Amino acid sequence: MTASPARSWILASRPHTLPASLAGVVAGLGVALGGGMSGAGASGAAFRPDTAIECILAALLLQVFANLANDLSDFGRGADTPDRLGPTRAVAAGLISPRAMKAGMFAVAAVTAADGLLLTLAGGPAILALGIAAVIAALAYTGGPWPFGYKGLGELFVFAFFGPVCVVGTAYLQSGRFDPLYLVAAVPAGAFGVAILTTNNLRDVDTDRSAGKRTLAVRFGRGFARAEYVVSCLAAWLAAVACAAWHPLALATLALVPATLPLLRTVMADGDPRRLNVVLKQTGRLGLAFAIVFAASLAIRF
Repeated sequence: MTASPARSWILASRPHTLPASLAGVVAGLGVALGGGMSGAGASGAAFRPDTAIECILAALLLQVFANLANDLSDFGRGADTPDRLGPTRAVAAGLISPRAMKAGMFAVAAVTAADGLLLTLAGGPAILALGIAAVIAALAYTGGPWPFGYKGLGELFVFAFFGPVCVVGTAYLQSGRFDPLYLVAAVPAGAFGVAILTTNNLRDVDTDRSAGKRTLAVRFGRGFARAEYVVSCLAAWLAAVACAAWHPLALATLALVPATLPLLRTVMADGDPRRLNVVLKQTGRLGLAFAIVFAASLAIRF
């Protein structure tokens, strides 16, 4: 496979994963602006466009950094082979050298650190700690001496960082306070992140097993992974229903349930695993669409 340098780097950044990284920021903005558990009729936080933009940049940059690190680490561990069923990986395909990939990771990390400094000035040491933890998690997902993505812990970390870390962090930077509803509002973003990872792992069961990558799909089988996808989607809507106790318009997210049904049918069906590549992209888009509707319903005060 040949590609221009620009296209190779775009491929390595995995653009289809970026909507999922934005979902938590969007949800965090919505729940902060809506006043949390004080309800739809209360006064929420004043919108801070500077920190909102910085949070968006941080989420995108951290996702790109994680994707580059994963590309390099999976190549080094032999997980990206010619039998791979998913999108082409840049280092494994010879489009980007390992040395160049490391340089690209360093460049993205430098920009992320600059953005993180601005967020730290706005939110204090807690935000700095979250940022450092996110970078370490991105590196340790498939790299380092104990890659947790190879140990069946990927879902736990994805839920934590796509959900509570991103949503609560964003909401705190907007409002300057913590509200218990921030944690409930974090569930959908985390759940859709898990659904995306589950789809990826379901598709790659055979190649992951060969590479010694012991994901939950490898450990417990395809039936478990399919159930995990269903439960993840269900958890997103249950959280929205729970939020409706304080923000009734959160029930508007139920309008997106029909868009989930074709994805569920594809996940539950047997057949060529490559069909899940479409589910992977569409789940990310559905998660972002859910976050937009959800955030709007939380932010509207009447």
